[in-house]
Amino acid sequence: MFKRILVAVDPSPSRLTSVRMAGEMARLTGASVHVLHVAAATATLDTVVRLENDAEAKAILDEAIAALRDEGVEADGTLVNGLLNDVPTLINETAEQLGADLIVLSPHHRGVVAALFNPRVSDIVTHASNTAVLLAPERREAASS
Repeated sequence: MFKRILVAVDPSPSRLTSVRMAGEMARLTGASVHVLHVAAATATLDTVVRLENDAEAKAILDEAIAALRDEGVEADGTLVNGLLNDVPTLINETAEQLGADLIVLSPHHRGVVAALFNPRVSDIVTHASNTAVLLAPERREAASS
């Protein structure tokens, strides 16, 4: 069924749930997991502002890979830099390059009006991808971490 899973993680606590779910799917199907973390930046007029530093971004990626490996899942990862608006494209391009069978994401819940002004990455990835997408809802234990 699934042989290559891409899990995209961000700095939010909900990443813990998406990593756990990707690991569970990998164990069930014998798949390997590739973790992608986009160290995002935003542009305002003529200034680009990074939303996390290199050490923070690497720690997020390393944490996810270690959690998967601790569960016996074959895992590796990639850290890329990109603008906030480019995150969905980077996720879909990575999935294509890897030949991923499944993308696992954590949706960030916003109302419809808020999503019009700040589109949800999960919505864009889901509608633009040729790969199956699994949305891992945030669980209480992830929110309290």
